[in-house]
Amino acid sequence: MIIRQGTITDMPAVLGLIKELATFEKEPDAVVVTVEELVRDGFGNIPLFHTFVAEADGEVIAMALFYYRYSTWKGKTIHLEDLIVKEEKRGTGAGSALYKEVIKFAKTEGVRRVEWVVLNWNSNAIEFYERSGAAILQDWLTVQMNEEGITKFTLDL
Repeated sequence: MIIRQGTITDMPAVLGLIKELATFEKEPDAVVVTVEELVRDGFGNIPLFHTFVAEADGEVIAMALFYYRYSTWKGKTIHLEDLIVKEEKRGTGAGSALYKEVIKFAKTEGVRRVEWVVLNWNSNAIEFYERSGAAILQDWLTVQMNEEGITKFTLDL
């Protein structure tokens, strides 16, 4: 298995993994991003995200997608948006290897925090993160406004 930075040519496989995750998270129709958008947003003049991929036998079997954030308390941080392993490749060490690569990248970049969210029913992931030394925060709630909410909110502005 090879862990490497993702490339433009990996984006179709990355999108496939994103769709697989959406199905796993019981939201199979939620993915609207396209390969073209991933290429534009990840590989333009100012990339909006970075990826690492795990490759085995010439096939992308897992990926981690992350981006920089800025904390008013901590300064530069990284948000790990998704870490996805193909279902039939879980248990191969690909997820752990990608996780380590993101944390090593964060250390090299001098960030003070890496953060992500995990569904409360994903006990395997929660146990993995806790074993690694990550804290699962119980007192913060994730807040989101979807595209429809943005449109409705801005109608009155």
